Amino acid sequence: MSVLDNKKISFIGGGNMAQALISGLIGCGIQPNLITVADPNLSVREQLAAKGLNTVDPTADANAAVIDADIVVLAVKPQVMKAVIGAFADALSTQLVISVAAGLSTELLSNMLNGYRNIVRAMPNTPAMIQMGATGLYGTDNISAEQKELATAVMEASGLVMWVEDEAHMHAVTAVSGSAPAYMFYFIESMVDKGVALGLDTEQASALALQTMIGAAKMAMDSEDAPAELRRKVTSPNGTTQAAVESMQANDIGRQIGEAMQACYDRSQALSEEMSK
Repeated sequence: MSVLDNKKISFIGGGNMAQALISGLIGCGIQPNLITVADPNLSVREQLAAKGLNTVDPTADANAAVIDADIVVLAVKPQVMKAVIGAFADALSTQLVISVAAGLSTELLSNMLNGYRNIVRAMPNTPAMIQMGATGLYGTDNISAEQKELATAVMEASGLVMWVEDEAHMHAVTAVSGSAPAYMFYFIESMVDKGVALGLDTEQASALALQTMIGAAKMAMDSEDAPAELRRKVTSPNGTTQAAVESMQANDIGRQIGEAMQACYDRSQALSEEMSK
């Protein structure tokens, strides 16, 4: 039995992230007829309706998707959020509102919703599209224990969930997980390119690099050892791995990774400030 049983969930926006979350929810046993999607794009509505979901044209009736909902997920671009949610703000009463829009603070969202504060801010990442995501969550002080459980259940349908107590830490979440799939793709891309340069074909290099990334992540998740200890255990003195690690250390790769994450963190802060103006 799930806390989401018989809960009506409405998505404002039917784009990639909304569809990823919906796929996760349906995969966890949520009935499609309990999910409503409001999207102005007819082809999106038709695609989702074919899967058994309820759909609404928000330009015809802005309140229809939210008035009977238990949970409202805001999945539109930050730049259009104010216009979209302002149209139905007065229809909110006790609903839990979850925003997956980057850069929008709960205070700003509350202002857009005429002071409504039952809000959870989520920072998912793109592996949510295959139910392997990692999501940071922050809730206002208006969120009840039950609503916190509901928010957790909605986002856990697509992967790991981690709550933060300070909303400012959502910028750190963005740096550590929100933008991090791109870091991993970049690392894999570099490994494949070098593998090809060393004589492998692209298919061979790609398969080996991808499986190694998956395997190393799985080992780190399952092991009681910290990643640094796992690295030490596989680094034999004067061996090939030591040569590679020493090259990385000589080039200060750890510092460069830290600088990249700091740039992500700083940009996340700047975007939030820009959105607040």
